[in-house]
Amino acid sequence: MTDRSDIAKTCWFLTGATASGKSSTSLELAKRINAEIISLDSMAIYRGMDIGTAKPPVEERGDIPHHLIDIRDPSETFSTSQYRDAALQTIDAVRSRGKEVLFVGGTALYLKALLRGMFEGPPADWEFRKKVEDEIKESGGEFLHERLQMVDPVAAHNIHPNDHRRLIRALEVFSTTGKPISHWQMEFDSPTPAEQCRVFAIRHERSILHQRIEQRVGAMFDAGLIEEVRGLLEKHGELSHTAAQAVGYREVIEHLNGQHTEEETKELVLIRTRRFARHQETWFRNLSECRWVDLEADFEPSAVAEEIIEMAGVDG
Repeated sequence: MTDRSDIAKTCWFLTGATASGKSSTSLELAKRINAEIISLDSMAIYRGMDIGTAKPPVEERGDIPHHLIDIRDPSETFSTSQYRDAALQTIDAVRSRGKEVLFVGGTALYLKALLRGMFEGPPADWEFRKKVEDEIKESGGEFLHERLQMVDPVAAHNIHPNDHRRLIRALEVFSTTGKPISHWQMEFDSPTPAEQCRVFAIRHERSILHQRIEQRVGAMFDAGLIEEVRGLLEKHGELSHTAAQAVGYREVIEHLNGQHTEEETKELVLIRTRRFARHQETWFRNLSECRWVDLEADFEPSAVAEEIIEMAGVDG
């Protein structure tokens, strides 16, 4: 089985904020390095969640195999640990065919888990979680961040106050082990020097990225995002907590429940997608393995692929 240091030094990674141009660039890069693509997107794993995740259509993937796309129903949960296990198995399979491995996507937690390993932690304490979730229902979730700040200020600094899932997990680990989650995570947080990695993050100037996001969101609604979500709910009853939190899907579900008009929904998706992109880039800046590739508004994916290969110091 492939180990962590091997992944960081020998696999290729193409990441970046949503709507930055990863998919088009990845196809050009994969052709040049003889690679198969492994998705690095926590929402692309879900079948039927196509429009809102901007999955590359099958016809656009050409003859380049794509992996870890459409492997779960949206009613199922899929953890970072499950993703990492699946990715490790896929790496071995791709290499057995004599191909390079190219990870493509913008899920920073997946990227970090592959590059630095991850703290598995104790199993879920469902009694503890239910108690905390009951508190949230009664008084809101503002207390979570304050409570974590008291027992683990390092983790509290790194977790957004609205990220209830991660806050609950951090509190759960402390409750179960008696030690902060940040203590355990230190063992899995030693980066490989960037020059030894092939981890590339593409980015645009903020105004250009916002324009691309606006175009992306408009195209999603034009392509039938609302109908897609309605169909998923009819088929599955409800989406898993993970799937239902995806930007675009969460807002449309709220719209279908009568909370927003269609125009309000579009505006909410736009605002939250921009915010999400900002958070993604913050994550990538904090991963020292990443080397940045700055793009022009009218960039050519083929030229970007060539630049990445040159930066990596290998022959395409």
